[in-house]
Amino acid sequence: MSQHPSHSPTALIHASAQIGEGTTVGPGALIEDGVVIGSDCSIAAYAIIRRGTTLGDGVRVDSFCVVGGDPQSLGFDPATLSHVEIGARSVLREAVTVNRASSAGATTRIGEGCFIMANAHVAHDCLLKDGVILANNVMLAGHIQIGEKTFIGGGAGVHQFCRIGAHCMIAGNASITADVPPYVMAAERSEAHGLNLVGLKRGAFEQREIRDLKRCYRAVFFGGGNLRRKAEEAARETEFGTTPAGARFLSFFEGGKRGFVQSTRD
Repeated sequence: MSQHPSHSPTALIHASAQIGEGTTVGPGALIEDGVVIGSDCSIAAYAIIRRGTTLGDGVRVDSFCVVGGDPQSLGFDPATLSHVEIGARSVLREAVTVNRASSAGATTRIGEGCFIMANAHVAHDCLLKDGVILANNVMLAGHIQIGEKTFIGGGAGVHQFCRIGAHCMIAGNASITADVPPYVMAAERSEAHGLNLVGLKRGAFEQREIRDLKRCYRAVFFGGGNLRRKAEEAARETEFGTTPAGARFLSFFEGGKRGFVQSTRD
């Protein structure tokens, strides 16, 4: 174990761990072999950073977090060498858990500038893009993808293999078992509730983009039917997807394994 003036004498830091300049490590924290931590990070008291983890510059890990723990899968072999990466300036508050990936060489990734609030769980093989916010007690199952600048409310649970697009808003205590297209609000059990207009305005989207998104949303979600087919039909029409945001919304329906959230009303 190594020691540095900015690290508490009771921290347990493996000699092979790489820790950047200006990083502090609090009392009782554990940093395992091969961990890479950037500069100006803060590892609070009793946080645990397990092997295979890389933290970018300026990351904050609060007390009782466990980053890089084994996947919660009955068939997982702990000898598998996999990874976790946390992007620069992201914050993990108290008791957050982030599991490493489930296959050799794979990585669970949290992007830059994310804010993961207390007691949230990010399971194996998840991919969170930049600026994602998870409120308290959010539960992400394995293999979930979340686009940039999306907010997920407290206590929400997301089923494995779901995709949630960029700039979405997921309500607190929601149960999401299907894909949520970008720019959409979702709540309750996989219900779409229109566009995230507040998020779009805060994100400085232009009015022409918002108008295009409204046209695309109505074309896909209003009137029922097969959403994937309706998105394909809209993409072939010249009046829909006239901006990059609208085109991104429509193209989202081309992929996925879980189906899509459904509108409860027109």
